[in-house]
Amino acid sequence: MTELSINIASENLDSNAPKLNTTFVQVCKFIGEADNPLLAPRGVFFDKNVLTVSDTAQNRVFIWNNFEYNKTQKATVVLGQLENTNTERNAGNTVSASSLQYPSGLWTNGKILIVADAWNHRVLIWNNIPTTNGQAADVVIGQKDFESNQPNIGGIGKSPTAQTLYWPYGVWSNGKSLWIADTGNRRVLFFENIPTENYAAADKVIGQQTMNEKDYDGNNAVWPYSVKINTEGNLAITDTQYYRVLLWKNHKDAFTKNADTIIGQPTLQSNGQNQFYLKPKSNTLNWCYDCCFYKNGIAVADTGNSRILIWNEIPTDNNEHANTLIGQPNFSVNGESSLSFSTTVENEMYWPFAINSFEDNIIVADTGNHRVLFYKPVAL
Repeated sequence: MTELSINIASENLDSNAPKLNTTFVQVCKFIGEADNPLLAPRGVFFDKNVLTVSDTAQNRVFIWNNFEYNKTQKATVVLGQLENTNTERNAGNTVSASSLQYPSGLWTNGKILIVADAWNHRVLIWNNIPTTNGQAADVVIGQKDFESNQPNIGGIGKSPTAQTLYWPYGVWSNGKSLWIADTGNRRVLFFENIPTENYAAADKVIGQQTMNEKDYDGNNAVWPYSVKINTEGNLAITDTQYYRVLLWKNHKDAFTKNADTIIGQPTLQSNGQNQFYLKPKSNTLNWCYDCCFYKNGIAVADTGNSRILIWNEIPTDNNEHANTLIGQPNFSVNGESSLSFSTTVENEMYWPFAINSFEDNIIVADTGNHRVLFYKPVAL
């Protein structure tokens, strides 16, 4: 593992920003296979030295066993396509148990694999980690069978049920239960047990009064893009369209209560992009798409500001300021520098969509730069 560089926040135009006492060493910039690179990856997960990436714009999921922390590496398995280099939606055919269309969030514990197959309006489960290219999934959620892919079964305009999905972008599990960010239906579905049969009904819903509603107001997530749970039972829902992350101290409270704390906004009814400031600050968000619990705190993919914000402790008050950032030189910059353009900032990000952590490390899908970045913390 080679340390490449350090992202240090320099002078800060945000007068309320805390003094940084931690920064992050970037240990790997990964672009996929050398002759077959990633294109706009929107999901990433790392467990037991196995890297799994949703290569979203190319309608496939890659698995790398024994990841080596190099710039490129030949994939062990590709899902959604029969060959590593194929990229068509649903493998150029009709939807099936082995096809994908815009895969996004994913989760694995090294035994099973769960993928949000967003544009097929379903979630796929492999009961064992796939070992062959194009391997068919074992279970489908959100559709009656593997050959169907309409939103809410009946198509656009149909009301949801406990068994249907509409643009599910995020998934999370603790190894027993399953949470799905059913984004298009403006809700999060909860399954007490990871389904083992097709078309399973969710047990509970977060964000709606019943399973058949999809109205919204500021008290609930308007566009829930990801959902995360930590080992202490804290729940975080990234609400993209309201530029915020909703937090509950106890995930069970989310079924009946409003969020305990808000990251990115002062109140539940506030929804300003960077809180209507001209420039970002250490407490504002802009088109955030993901977050992850990190050590005792939380990290947020502040996608529209092209940065990662980190709180050392899980906030207990609304609108708290982040302690650290990655991807920009300070809290008041959102450079948005694609690698296709000249940039003067080393390791600057461009629209990071997904983030997860393992041990002390943070892993980011730097979507606009078509790569995955690995970081570890160091004290200043």
